[in-house]
Amino acid sequence: MVSIPEYYAGKNVLITGATGFMGKVLLEKLLRSCPQVRSVYVMVRPKAGQSPQTRIADVINSKLFDRLQEEQPDFAEKIIAVNSDLTQKDLNLSKEDQATLAEHIHIVFHWAATVRFNEPLKDAFQLNVLATQKMVTLAHSMKHLEVFLHVSTAYANCDRELIEEVVYTPPVDYRKLIESLDWMDEKMVSALTPKLLGKRPNTYTFTKALAEHLVQQEAGSLNVAIVRPSIVGASWKEPFPGWIDNFNGPSGIFIAAGKGILRTMRAANDAVADLVPVDVVINTTLAAAWYSGAQMHNRPKNIMVYNCTTGGINPFRWGEVGNKLNHHHVISTFKRNPLEQAFRRPNVNLTTNHLINQYWIAVSHKAPAFLYDLYLRLIGREPRMMKTINRLHKAMMVLEYFTSNSWVWNTENLSMLMARMSPEDKKVFNFDVRQLNWAEYMESYCMGTKKYVLNEDLSGLPAARKHLNKLRNIRYAFNTILVVLFWRVFIARSQMARNIWYFVVSLCFKFLSYFRASSTMRY
Repeated sequence: MVSIPEYYAGKNVLITGATGFMGKVLLEKLLRSCPQVRSVYVMVRPKAGQSPQTRIADVINSKLFDRLQEEQPDFAEKIIAVNSDLTQKDLNLSKEDQATLAEHIHIVFHWAATVRFNEPLKDAFQLNVLATQKMVTLAHSMKHLEVFLHVSTAYANCDRELIEEVVYTPPVDYRKLIESLDWMDEKMVSALTPKLLGKRPNTYTFTKALAEHLVQQEAGSLNVAIVRPSIVGASWKEPFPGWIDNFNGPSGIFIAAGKGILRTMRAANDAVADLVPVDVVINTTLAAAWYSGAQMHNRPKNIMVYNCTTGGINPFRWGEVGNKLNHHHVISTFKRNPLEQAFRRPNVNLTTNHLINQYWIAVSHKAPAFLYDLYLRLIGREPRMMKTINRLHKAMMVLEYFTSNSWVWNTENLSMLMARMSPEDKKVFNFDVRQLNWAEYMESYCMGTKKYVLNEDLSGLPAARKHLNKLRNIRYAFNTILVVLFWRVFIARSQMARNIWYFVVSLCFKFLSYFRASSTMRY
């Protein structure tokens, strides 16, 4: 078989979702590691008064593309922005653009989707199912199409404990749902949603499962592959370690923990946090399209599905997020390299008990937030911390399902794909997570949130550490006041308690005197 760069040489590639987190990384990696690719068409809608061309220009001018800019200064000439809207009829493509895509495209990467877990069903269905249907229809018109790669999620079938690399038939026929949602109003849809979701926790996983089935049913003669990433995190190696540009999923959790806002979360310590670096997902995707395209005339009968996960190969568990014994995990990293203007010192406790979690939310989240907002009011500033805490709680409630459960994903196709790659391709398009050192990765991930999401310069670390020490002193002072108050209220009223208290205090003074004397002795 030809190598991966050789396969993409001379090809015209179409990408949806290129302005999103993973789409950007795909665009950069494709252009950098497959320099002979002819052109990359990106379907982008106008937004906030910006044209598709302007939006793509903003993307390629970001730090993510610095390495590519150095290696290939003229790379932007290969990118062609196509004005489109996946929610509109015919994708809002002009007749000219439809004809161009039909005539020139060889490979389609369909990444566009809504990743909001609590999206109303109609909106999620529109973006994740109907848009996919329109893309499949468009793909059928492409004269030279070699592969249509659909990106799903490893949690599309989270109602199962064991998830194989196959397309499962959902309990609801997407065709009937298209007809029903067309005439239902929002109130009716909201009432029906829980029944439709069944064991699935949200509309995102439900509609992604429907989209997979749609692709299978409507693919026809198309050469289709599906990649299912789990929880996508910062880059492992490429284009540089720790790149991340959003608050989604674990990034938001890590930042909230680093700021000292998140103090408790409902999660099982031993539950697998199936994180997968974004560059692992991108390399898997490019390799999957290569394999399906190169095997175009000898392809398997069933759609190739790849579970892009880490839990069954090299697991990382939620309990390690706050592991104080490991100096390279989230809390330890943020104590050594603190975020600027932290609210409290980083510290997170995990529990599976709902009542205990609610107790700590009241004590460690809401009470400090209330007191801080009271302080802001006293100095004439607008209170904001309770609003932040409430937003955090809503986000954590959405994530509880995933932090409290574990799944088993079959990865035989992923292993087969790796085995078919040449040694050179394995280096350039590495997705072997057995090599992933979680301690090092988590440290670079945390630092990535600081540098690329919060835009905090490392030159501010001394001031941030000083602020963290100040917070520590405030905590010690507060605890001391509590002890004194406790003594005044309870101990001072009991003669026996007073005797014990004086004995302990005098003992402490004796030890201090002894150590002071021994430290001045010379031998």
